[in-house]
Amino acid sequence: MTKESSHTDDSLIISRLRDPETRVATFSFIVKKYSPLLYHHIHHMVLSHEDSDDILQNTFIKVWNNIDKFRGESHISTWLYRIATNETLTFLSQRKIDSVSLSNVESTIAEQIESDPYFNGNHAHAILLEAISKLPEKQRLVFNMKYFEEMKYEDISIVLGTSVGALKASYHIAVKKIEEYIEKKN
Repeated sequence: MTKESSHTDDSLIISRLRDPETRVATFSFIVKKYSPLLYHHIHHMVLSHEDSDDILQNTFIKVWNNIDKFRGESHISTWLYRIATNETLTFLSQRKIDSVSLSNVESTIAEQIESDPYFNGNHAHAILLEAISKLPEKQRLVFNMKYFEEMKYEDISIVLGTSVGALKASYHIAVKKIEEYIEKKN
């Protein structure tokens, strides 16, 4: 799909979202189309199926409540990722506040990954997820978006409100830290 046809598709979706007669059907289409992508985006940050589902639901509630505020200056997918990212960050910051200690949370990450009934990865994947969980929040976000979602730096820049150069640096540093962590574990 070219940028031009993607923009045309977004324009059509936006006009249908703004039309009271087609709003619900178009919103259902968006939920069906983007739920799997956004779920994986969220899940890579929170590592829990239940939390990912809750955050995804909150994301779509925010989308529904803010449809009229979407100006169309970015792609719908970018707007959705931004809302999902903000909802996830809000959840994570609230969880840090609710936790007795951050080190307690970090020590249970491996347990959480392996006990998740929806985790079907092997040991190497579990180590990768552990390594990612040790990254600072911004590096973790950038790595997840670039590595798992294969987003372009320009789109990540819009979602996170950061320059492309800073994102490239964050990604590079994240990759180095992950490599070092994996080497230590092996």
